[in-house]
Amino acid sequence: MTHDATPDDAAAPAAARSRAVALWTDALQALLLICVVGWVLDLPRRILGLGLYTEQLLAVCLGYALALIFIGGKNKPIWFDWLCAVLSLAICGYIAYRYAAITFEIALLPTDLVTGAALLCLLVVEATRRSAGGVLVIIILAISAYVFIGPHMPGDFATRPVSLPRLIVYLGLDTNGMIGIILHVALLIVVPFTLMGQVLGRTGGANYFADLAMSAMGKFRGGAAKIAVFGSALFGMISGAAVSNVVAVGIVTIPLMSRSGFSPTRAAAIESVGSTGGQLMPPVMGAAAFIMAEFLQVPYGSVVIAAIIPAVLYYAALFMHVDLEAAKQRIGAAQVEAIPRFAEVLKSGWHFPIPLAFLIVTIAYPEIFQIPIERAAVYATAILIVLSMTFGYRGQRVSPREMLRAVLDTGRAALDIVLIGAAAGMVVGALSISGISFGLTLQLIELSGHSLLILLILTAIISIILGMGMPTVSVYVLTATLLAPSLVKLGVVPMAAHMYVMYFGMLSMITPPVAIAAYAAANIARVSGWTTGWHAVLVLHSVPVRAGAEPADARQRRADRVAACPQYARHFRRHCGNRRLRVLLAIGIDAVGIRRGRACDPHSAARLYRRRYSRLDRPRWG
Repeated sequence: MTHDATPDDAAAPAAARSRAVALWTDALQALLLICVVGWVLDLPRRILGLGLYTEQLLAVCLGYALALIFIGGKNKPIWFDWLCAVLSLAICGYIAYRYAAITFEIALLPTDLVTGAALLCLLVVEATRRSAGGVLVIIILAISAYVFIGPHMPGDFATRPVSLPRLIVYLGLDTNGMIGIILHVALLIVVPFTLMGQVLGRTGGANYFADLAMSAMGKFRGGAAKIAVFGSALFGMISGAAVSNVVAVGIVTIPLMSRSGFSPTRAAAIESVGSTGGQLMPPVMGAAAFIMAEFLQVPYGSVVIAAIIPAVLYYAALFMHVDLEAAKQRIGAAQVEAIPRFAEVLKSGWHFPIPLAFLIVTIAYPEIFQIPIERAAVYATAILIVLSMTFGYRGQRVSPREMLRAVLDTGRAALDIVLIGAAAGMVVGALSISGISFGLTLQLIELSGHSLLILLILTAIISIILGMGMPTVSVYVLTATLLAPSLVKLGVVPMAAHMYVMYFGMLSMITPPVAIAAYAAANIARVSGWTTGWHAVLVLHSVPVRAGAEPADARQRRADRVAACPQYARHFRRHCGNRRLRVLLAIGIDAVGIRRGRACDPHSAARLYRRRYSRLDRPRWG
């Protein structure tokens, strides 16, 4: 006896396949996270007594990330996706297993290594196309093609000749290529901080910061927009990811701004700009900041100190913009039935600042705690999990199942940055092996006529153009490799040069056509992402131009004059013996010059210093 197939019969195999894909996706995410956290906590050496190369871990995690991209996408995976996933795991596993031998064989260019490296490069390029779009892929292909064209170019455009097998092996297997410092930072530093942000959002931390902002700013003119600015700054201190910031804070602030009188497009633009600034907001900045610390070979705490003033100026300018916009449109306080009291919010979520304080202290005083920043992020996450599951927020606690889901989702949340790190490593490898960046530095200096102002403008324009098609990390890696050296060559402090290009690379999050943060905010506001992106661009300002426009020697001479000024040299020596305090004092004095719109004269600065800080003369400070 036969019967006709029912829809339920047809749907059963599809549901089984969907469950299988979800199971494999969760397993790969869990393996990726276990490898990263285990390595950060040094568990292989402490528990198993294994001494492994870092590159072995990077290869294994890259294989997991590639497999996740191919089978964990929005569309149902087909046979080609499964084949790519299996190839990714097999090739990366082979590299990890034989890495010690590969380091000796790589110079001989054996066939198996050339073939494996070529397949791995193709897999990374295809995965990058799926996760970050085609622009970065086009740049990788263009730079790789120029490696072979460059030797035939005239003058400074010429590059050293490189054979195809040498290029493939260098990009795929060398520590200056794909499995290099950028992927190292993306996996071992950014992933732990991404885990912290995921747990914070799931445990009510985003609501806590939004409530703090609402209680502090909700009663003022344009209160809804000021809540968005203040809340984005607070959440950005511990997230550092623009899209996560938009999703966590914008879900509250964008509808609130719309009800208060802002147009939905303007509300989405303000939130996207505020969330983008989270990449610049210490102590947990965007992924580009961690890569900057590695490029400059300085502690991450130095990058944090350098970012304090730009971040404050960024949010101050945005705050003034929304205040003027509210005055122009006659928009009053936030349209909220009951604005919570600031003290009540602090009391309800008293445990949320504890992990942040722990993180700040360990970053500020590494010589005392001697905890690497990635391990500090894992410890802070553990503290956050324990406190949140014990106390909750506003009477609600996260269940163990929800917490596990938040931890697993870290693998998917960090997927894009891992793939971009591998692709950016290919770009840096191609530039390094060919010497393209050196010739471009000379050409940019000649094109600017050795004028720092013209070079700053050129750098900003190029960064913005690149940012129209790529996310922040990709733009920063390219600009830091190609453009920042020319700024340093003309006398700009390396930290200021890299901060300058990172700022304009950061704007890629709101610059169409990519504008990931703008599209996320537009999705919440139910408006056009393209229009939101251009509205966000209009809100921008050029904060870092003043920071980069002064050469290093001029800044040092002025610092020396300020330190030697007799009016407050006694206070400077007595109360600022600590190096950090001297740095902060120099920043504060320089801010006086910025505020007055002219160079800081040491005598006038001394008078202002004595007038505003005359309490230093009191005996209790002696």
